[in-house]
Amino acid sequence: EDALAKGRLLSVVQPYGDENGTEGLQKVGCLGRVSSFSETDDGRMIVSLTGVARFIVAEELDVLTPYRQIRPDYRPFESDLIADVGSIDVDRNGVLDVLRRYLDANGMEADWSAIESSNNEALVNSLCIISPYGAQEKQAMLEAVTLAERAEILIALTEMVLAQLAQSGGANDNAVQ
Repeated sequence: EDALAKGRLLSVVQPYGDENGTEGLQKVGCLGRVSSFSETDDGRMIVSLTGVARFIVAEELDVLTPYRQIRPDYRPFESDLIADVGSIDVDRNGVLDVLRRYLDANGMEADWSAIESSNNEALVNSLCIISPYGAQEKQAMLEAVTLAERAEILIALTEMVLAQLAQSGGANDNAVQ
């Protein structure tokens, strides 16, 4: 409700546990704009966000709200606000090749006309979001400084999954461990 009342913006930062069981925050998060929301019967909110820009967590604030708050530093990721920055450096053929092989290995299909008509930024970022990888892998993709680096991480992760599939004889439950 607070985010809806204050410009529909919400910071998202993944937690992590340390050796003492304390939950810290990852160093990089993302500012999202609430693009849609609905309330469940039990009073919870289901929120869809559209990414705006990444940030470094400069400081966690001491607050009385039921949610954590931070002071973000957007400077390291100012280029997030400029469309298609670094798109030309993306190995598009590598991304499409590994996507094709992953889908084939898992008996899945895709709308290739939509994929091929998408720009590199939308392609890479969408695949990172919908990828079946865990929180640590997705955090690594989020922390990649450039779009090309994010694409390289996506390709490398998918190549590892394909190698595991080949070793196991191709059986996959679509869950990446």
